Amino acid sequence: MKKQKEYENKLKNFDPESSMPETENHYSDEKFWGKMMKYGKLAGKTTVYYSLLLFYVAKSPEVPKSTKMIIVGALSYLIFPIDLIPDFIPVVGLVDDAGVIAAAVFKVISYIDEDIKNKAKVKMNTLLGFKFNDEEIDKRLL
Repeated sequence: MKKQKEYENKLKNFDPESSMPETENHYSDEKFWGKMMKYGKLAGKTTVYYSLLLFYVAKSPEVPKSTKMIIVGALSYLIFPIDLIPDFIPVVGLVDDAGVIAAAVFKVISYIDEDIKNKAKVKMNTLLGFKFNDEEIDKRLL
């Protein structure tokens, strides 16, 4: 029972970034925010919103390690400059990123609660200046 409790505490305090040193070249919070600032408006509201949902789900202590690994993988793909379609190609370069992010969101959807949604919405409005009707985007999550 004690070992199970210790294991549960480790999972609650899991930090995907620090636990996966091989991703340091690909994922960091700093690189994530840099990508959001540089390509956020070009990527579109839905992709940014879904990316923020993933970011905040990964920070949640209740989320299991396996789910956090999915998220880190998707966010790493998002910020990695060389992928299937390079991001520097206008509009088209972000299509594959949007697909990976959307797939990850639907894989971890059970962990997206109202608190996570609100954090993502506030960040979109304050950091990126997006004003949007989130009801349409949220309906797609149901």
